[in-house]
Amino acid sequence: MQTIATNQQGSGIENATRDILLRTAEDPRMSGHVLIVDDDQSMAETLTKAMTRRGFVVSWKTSAAEALTLLDEQDFDVVVTDLHMEGMNGFALCERIAANRPDVPVVMITAFGSLDSAVGAIRAGAYDFVTKPFDVETLRLTLSRAVQHRRLRDEVKRLRLVVSEVGFDQMIGSSAPLQKVKDLIDRVADADAALLITGESGTGKELVAHAVHQRSRQSTGPFVAINCAAIPEALLESELFGHVKGAFTDARAPRQGLFLKANGGTLFLDEIGELPLGMQPKLLRALQERTVRPVGGDVEIPYEARVITASNRDLETEVAERRFREDLFYRINVLRIDVPSLRARGNDVLFLAQHFVKQFSRQANKNVVGLSPPVAEKLLTYAWPGNIRELQNSMERAVAFARFGELTVDDLPEKIRNYKSTDLAIPGVNPQEVMTMDELERRYITHILQQVDGNKTMAAELLGLNRRTLYRKLERWGAAPEPETDEAQSSGIKLRVPADTR
Repeated sequence: MQTIATNQQGSGIENATRDILLRTAEDPRMSGHVLIVDDDQSMAETLTKAMTRRGFVVSWKTSAAEALTLLDEQDFDVVVTDLHMEGMNGFALCERIAANRPDVPVVMITAFGSLDSAVGAIRAGAYDFVTKPFDVETLRLTLSRAVQHRRLRDEVKRLRLVVSEVGFDQMIGSSAPLQKVKDLIDRVADADAALLITGESGTGKELVAHAVHQRSRQSTGPFVAINCAAIPEALLESELFGHVKGAFTDARAPRQGLFLKANGGTLFLDEIGELPLGMQPKLLRALQERTVRPVGGDVEIPYEARVITASNRDLETEVAERRFREDLFYRINVLRIDVPSLRARGNDVLFLAQHFVKQFSRQANKNVVGLSPPVAEKLLTYAWPGNIRELQNSMERAVAFARFGELTVDDLPEKIRNYKSTDLAIPGVNPQEVMTMDELERRYITHILQQVDGNKTMAAELLGLNRRTLYRKLERWGAAPEPETDEAQSSGIKLRVPADTR
């Protein structure tokens, strides 16, 4: 009999695996979808009735060929097959299933129990071997273990991927904006309501979604992510909801959609603002009804997954301009986390840069220990339009060019080396919200000129300046005034401005 191999790669996986084992052990009827194959129809019907009464969903066929056809059309948790059948026997069927559907365990039944038969079954890829006559409760326990084996293997595979890629500790930094995000993650993690994560591209929205998942009740379930902008519209519906065999030309087998693959866990829909308008009502229905209908199918299938969405677009503006459905926006915007840009996180850029330098120097087997003071100054000054993703790429490039010791300014990308800004760098404050008095004055005068259609005489009156002063300011800012043609000047009109507007 095959045994379940335990993974020893980390406490996160071990704890999650233990939780799954405890949960399934507490359930004496670890039910699942079972396919019974026996050329004796009365035996197949008897087993079907017995296992159905014990909580399984059961289908049956009287030949291996029919069973293989059904396996192409439907998903099963375990197959039970008789060993001796006309045509293709149980060994051959087991080998075909092991080759084409290795995720589906096979339990073999025969009246001719022997060591040779048992060894042959295991070599053919069978999960377990049961001899006739057998107790029905024994078969139930064997099927429960087989279902548990399949689900446990899938869970551990997903958990290993999640643990290896992300973790809450990867949210590096101590700035007030980041601490606010961490606090919100803790507060919304166990809520069942939809969550929308917003922020500029490259700020780490998927990392936030991972952190919410890992700290939620669904943490042992799968984390399934899709970038809505990366999938062609023609394929997106099938990707999300699945399809039945024959739904379209290339649908040679049924496929489970991401909503169902995320059962018991979290579905993350990234760049939801890029979702085509034609798909939006279908997604809205899936979120409202908590069911999905595969492409080409006529049955609504319920799902149990938390849905988290993310967007780098201003969805309120998208709604106002009719590029995003208002009802869908309110459905996904129940809870919200706004991820700050890197330039708003102050000294966090240095913590992150040091983390990336350590990571890439280890990968490149280089002795690069950190940042020199001039490099740190450049990193704090730069605006980081690409946010954390741009910083990560810049540090990878810098480590590649560095020799040893600390990074120097020459190791940085040219656009960071040559970047100059008059903005005042204040930790935790967006530099775009800070400007000099001269810049503030320039923007205000430009605004007034736009309001009066470029009439400089009228603008000077509104600003409380004489025209010569206004002209000198425009010249200094590189906006040389044109010859005086203002209607107010030519007509001799004197504009009276209330004292409180000057």
